[in-house]
Amino acid sequence: MDKLDFAGLEVSKEELVAALQREGQRKGLKTFANTPSGHQALIRHLSHPGRKVRVCLESTGMYGLDVALALQKAGLEVMVANPRAVRNFAKALMERSKNDQLDAGVLLEFAIRMPFQAWVAPRAAVLQLHALARRLEALTEMQTAEKGRREAAQATDTLLPALRRDLERSLRSLRRALARLSGEAVKIIEQDPDLKLRFELLISVHGSIAAASAIRILSEDLDVRQYVAYAGLDPRECTSGTSVHKKAHISKAGNAHLRRALYMPALVAIRHQPHLQAFYLHLRAQGKPKMVALVAVMRKLLHAIYGMFKHQQAFDGAKVYVLPAPEICTKEAAA
Repeated sequence: MDKLDFAGLEVSKEELVAALQREGQRKGLKTFANTPSGHQALIRHLSHPGRKVRVCLESTGMYGLDVALALQKAGLEVMVANPRAVRNFAKALMERSKNDQLDAGVLLEFAIRMPFQAWVAPRAAVLQLHALARRLEALTEMQTAEKGRREAAQATDTLLPALRRDLERSLRSLRRALARLSGEAVKIIEQDPDLKLRFELLISVHGSIAAASAIRILSEDLDVRQYVAYAGLDPRECTSGTSVHKKAHISKAGNAHLRRALYMPALVAIRHQPHLQAFYLHLRAQGKPKMVALVAVMRKLLHAIYGMFKHQQAFDGAKVYVLPAPEICTKEAAA
């Protein structure tokens, strides 16, 4: 039976810093280029006959993807840890400073001490959709900013006409780019049976999830345990003894992109989806603040999405929240 070694890998755009423990002994830190040849040199450094290596790195987007794929292909065990979990782990180690060398050591300790969760490499279609969704999100934010500038420009007569024309050109360009990339995303979805089925299930949530939101949600990994916690929508209690009783709030210890992707569908749902609207009104009638109730709708929606994917069934609002009797609904709406 192969014996187990551990490694922590700090990933940056240009470099990889590796901390290795072999046969219970710490080895010196090694630095490798974050390139295909550097990945192969890293694999040679970590590999040893008759021993398995468990490597931990943080989820750093595209910079860590290729090296994680290369490590896994070479037969090494890979765990991609949540950056917030690693940061809190570093605090528990009383590690106050931060640089690539120290971070590699923290990741090594994380690999040794924390439960191992093997990373599952996404399929090629999912990776392509993921990259497109990130770009669509960035373009949407740019479009929102440009719309704000246009509104500000329309509120004054002192702005040069050339600037107004430039803003309009910028917005037209962004709209074309969004339409073009959304079309590419739909093509990828149509060519993959699993993605196509899930896309159809998502847009079956009438009055909530449109195609643009479905693309963003679909690009995130929902095949995980504790999927609500993965999105950072789980409540975080803060009480201690008899003196500390802070208001509960969401942990945000998860995928911020998924939370943003769920925000607009939840906002639309409380206006146009009867069951989720009734759930929102019920919480408001209980005295919950608007944002607390909206986050609860996001969480309900995520539960529904996971159930739809798991059982391959279209959205059924009655399974999410049973509509109250008409007289009760009227009272809650009035409240």
